[in-house]
Amino acid sequence: MSDQRTAFGTRGVSVAATAVTVNAKPSTRAFAPFEWMIAARYLRAKRRESFISVISGFSLVGIALGVATLIIVMAVMNGFRDELLSKILGLTGHMSVQGEMYGLPDFDAVAARVRAVPGVVHASPVVDGQVMATADGVSTGAQVKGLRAADLQALITVSKSLAPGALAHFEGGDAVIVGIGLAQKLGLVPGMRITLIAPRGNVTPFGTMPRVKAYTIAGTFDSGMSEYNNAFIFMPLDEAQLYFNMGRGVSSLEVMIADPDKANAMVLPLQKAAGPYARIRTWQDLNWSLFGAVEVERNVMFLILTLIILVAALNIVSGLIMLVKDKSGDIAILRTMGATRGAVMRIFLIAGASIGVVGTFAGLILGTVFCIYIDPIQNFLSWVFGMPLFNSEIYFLTHMPAKMEMGDVIAVVSMALGLSLLATLYPSWRAARLDPVEALRYE
Repeated sequence: MSDQRTAFGTRGVSVAATAVTVNAKPSTRAFAPFEWMIAARYLRAKRRESFISVISGFSLVGIALGVATLIIVMAVMNGFRDELLSKILGLTGHMSVQGEMYGLPDFDAVAARVRAVPGVVHASPVVDGQVMATADGVSTGAQVKGLRAADLQALITVSKSLAPGALAHFEGGDAVIVGIGLAQKLGLVPGMRITLIAPRGNVTPFGTMPRVKAYTIAGTFDSGMSEYNNAFIFMPLDEAQLYFNMGRGVSSLEVMIADPDKANAMVLPLQKAAGPYARIRTWQDLNWSLFGAVEVERNVMFLILTLIILVAALNIVSGLIMLVKDKSGDIAILRTMGATRGAVMRIFLIAGASIGVVGTFAGLILGTVFCIYIDPIQNFLSWVFGMPLFNSEIYFLTHMPAKMEMGDVIAVVSMALGLSLLATLYPSWRAARLDPVEALRYE
């Protein structure tokens, strides 16, 4: 009898030990291979789960298109700003030194002192004036800029587009260089004559008479900006002083500096060099409304296009909630087999985040390729639709620029990945909180 009790006791201990072993929850490391395997199987939908797969597909495509669109728009806005900045500053300078009243006398001495300021690359005297340009009965308004030939050659935006020999003829009192748009509007080519009418002319007993003079076109330039091509005329400095009655003075000194973004920091050194009666104006002062509008538009477009990614992330939420509801029985079985709540949560976290990660990097590739080949794409779409998609008369520039900046790309990718991850938290938490008993009650 004692042997039977001993055997029963030993068997009871063994059964209890086996029960403890069965009921014990095995500990696995986070993001174990089985979690990735189950998440991948849930993403590969079967026939009866095709609707959930369609929602996941739309979420992936939405995130990809949102990221690509945001990258493209940011690149185009950056390129537009840089092109606009380079074109405007390439013709007007980064800073302007003006006299207290009309004109800047003794400009050569002032220019020498300004050139000695550290950070100043170039300083050129300029005479500005507005005229009426006419030829063959066609008239239009124009802006005349008087420059020395050496200073005009230093304007790379203009000199690189001039025909060989144009600068050699840019001398004396009979030669001008006009924008290609203005020449086409008046039907002129190099060698032909253009008549300029200035409102401020000779003083007579009958009042001030407009000054009228004909000039020979020494060449045409193409700055890449339609507004300047249609309105600018370059004239030798000495002739501009005579034509606009400037005497020995000039309108201003146009100053080029090494870093245009530090123009405000250069105001005080230039003021000391130019003298107490000079006025210093930066390119921000002269063009604040234009570049301010570009910056506001850039920020607003970023916020608006972010909604595309947000909508796609909400699709991930709805798709995962439906997946959790459909897989409630599977979740219960996993829990009874020893899977922890953390493991279940990580399974659905992986499933949802995979959609966001794949969609984000697909959008990154798509946006990068589009930015690289933006000009051929623009030309192809213009050919397909039979109309220009980027009118230079409206957008000032002759082509659509695109400049990808690493900071913008990192911000877009980080935002898309962050929204995708946040979208998976609630459905994953719901899956982890599922009660196995309730899930299996009606199975």
